[in-house]
Amino acid sequence: MKPDEISIVIPALNEADHIAPCIDSALASGATEIIVSDGGSTDATASIAQNSGAGHVIRSLPGRGIQMNSGSVFARGKAILFLHADSRLGKDTLDQICRLDDEWVWGACRQRIESSERIYRWIESGNAARVRWMSMAFGDQAIFVRRDVFKSVGGFSESPLMEDVELSKRLRSRGRPKLIDGPVITSARRWQNRGPVRQTLLNWRIQIAYKLGVAPETLADWYRGK
Repeated sequence: MKPDEISIVIPALNEADHIAPCIDSALASGATEIIVSDGGSTDATASIAQNSGAGHVIRSLPGRGIQMNSGSVFARGKAILFLHADSRLGKDTLDQICRLDDEWVWGACRQRIESSERIYRWIESGNAARVRWMSMAFGDQAIFVRRDVFKSVGGFSESPLMEDVELSKRLRSRGRPKLIDGPVITSARRWQNRGPVRQTLLNWRIQIAYKLGVAPETLADWYRGK
């Protein structure tokens, strides 16, 4: 596999400040097929994406799982990497995927959260350990998967939250994930809004509640602070 055989799907909603650097990073990593799935932005996200080199900019219903599924329909690569709009790929990321053994099915990247605070290094390590030991990747870790396998497991859940966890559960039956160094460089804004400790505790609470059967709609309300 070569970097240009990995399709990049970027779900976006009002990401005018982040979408160009996100696309630039994918191009610099060797991607040639970039699909932006816009969930109804009211800012200039779509036009900036078009002018920044995205080959497809599609309009989708909102919802990250819905948008990523919609974007994946246009993917023609042997594999798909799902990249959040406020994240950027390292220059060597796609090459690292291509250097994996031929048996790989899916995987994720180590993160580098954009903050110098020490606590974020602990969060990065914890997130990497979750992939390695629990075979569970979150969306901001740039999940990548062979396209035929993604289709065969039914793609992402289109629930309002936990689409990444649900996909991990489906993919575990096909093989353990590969964790590559990447990195995927991720905005710290999600942690900074609530504070890194509170956000991390909320993430744990949501994961436990999801395992106990709490509805994704309720979890989405918790996540948004409702």
